[in-house]
Amino acid sequence: MSGALLMLLSKTANSFEMIMVGRFLYGINAGVSFFIHIMFVVECTPKRLQGMVGVTATTFISIGKFCGQLLGISELLGTDERWQWLLGFNGFPALLQLLTLPLLPESPHYLLLHKGDRQGCEKALRRLWGNKDHSVDMEEMLEQHAAAEEVRSHSVMELIRNQAVRWQLLTVVVTFSSMQLSGINAVYFYSYEVFRGAGLREDQLRYAALGISLCEVSTSVACFMIVNSIGKKPLIFGGYMCMSATLILLTVTLYLQHQVQWLSYCSMVLIFFFISFFSCGPAGNTPPLPGEIFNQSFKSAAYSIATTINWLCMFLLGMLFPIIVEHFGSFCFLIFLFFTFACGLFVRFNVPETKHRSVLEITAEFQKMHRKHEKLQKRQSTEEKAYETKF
Repeated sequence: MSGALLMLLSKTANSFEMIMVGRFLYGINAGVSFFIHIMFVVECTPKRLQGMVGVTATTFISIGKFCGQLLGISELLGTDERWQWLLGFNGFPALLQLLTLPLLPESPHYLLLHKGDRQGCEKALRRLWGNKDHSVDMEEMLEQHAAAEEVRSHSVMELIRNQAVRWQLLTVVVTFSSMQLSGINAVYFYSYEVFRGAGLREDQLRYAALGISLCEVSTSVACFMIVNSIGKKPLIFGGYMCMSATLILLTVTLYLQHQVQWLSYCSMVLIFFFISFFSCGPAGNTPPLPGEIFNQSFKSAAYSIATTINWLCMFLLGMLFPIIVEHFGSFCFLIFLFFTFACGLFVRFNVPETKHRSVLEITAEFQKMHRKHEKLQKRQSTEEKAYETKF
């Protein structure tokens, strides 16, 4: 609300400093609230629906981006007379959220596992999931509580030092850094050049951008509809592999489009494909991961690390991308290809499926997967030593 107020008054005060401060406040809210929202809704959702509900955060972000671009066209608020209303429009959803937050119950997981309030947890469950017997769900929460080493929440440093969850931590680091380093911002950057090459006029580019945002919204909705039947792991892995193939083709078409005119249309189609694969795969399924693979005592620290990595990678990419484009041109996509392909392989071989599974089941699956790897490495090491001794 404060940032929106500064934006609205910046034109009257003729102050660009107010815009900078307002943008800074917007950034703080975006960085903190996004993952708090995901953690809250996942904790308030039955296990069978957690996959679908986790995707809704990305879906509504896509809808917000589309609405922002729609409001920004010259026919609406994108004019010299109304631009301050465009910048301050965030105040309206913020006000709506402030008015509705008191109506929401506290997270049942938080009430039971942190406060020890069994009665409050039952009341919240009945409010959220309906008036029926929730004793099974509560027993599952208590099992998670009993499996945790301590009741209190762990700090970030304790999470980093804890060997028992190192593969979960590595999963968060790899997936969240790759989501920003996948080239999605580079594709958005080159989309305008591709649309110009396809013959669109400058005044038509904003409508093409709306088309991209609409594509992102539609694929996010599709991800919401299929994630419970397909599972998150196939969607993330398949998304990264399809993105890798698209980046290769996009590099070729962008390089040759000046020699072959019709390749500009191929590049335009590939941009829509890339954004669809990104929205339906990594973008839709990565943000809820920390809340699904860590137990209650590690969740806050895991989301803190995920948030830091997400925004740090975005900041570094924003600073370095102009330099990369200047030196590599359209071949910059080959750099992003490394991250998409490597992350896809990492998810395929090191991350278990989370669909319809509790945190304890997912933790056990992590241990089972990587115990096999460790045994295989020890066996290979023993064979090598035996061979050396024999030699």
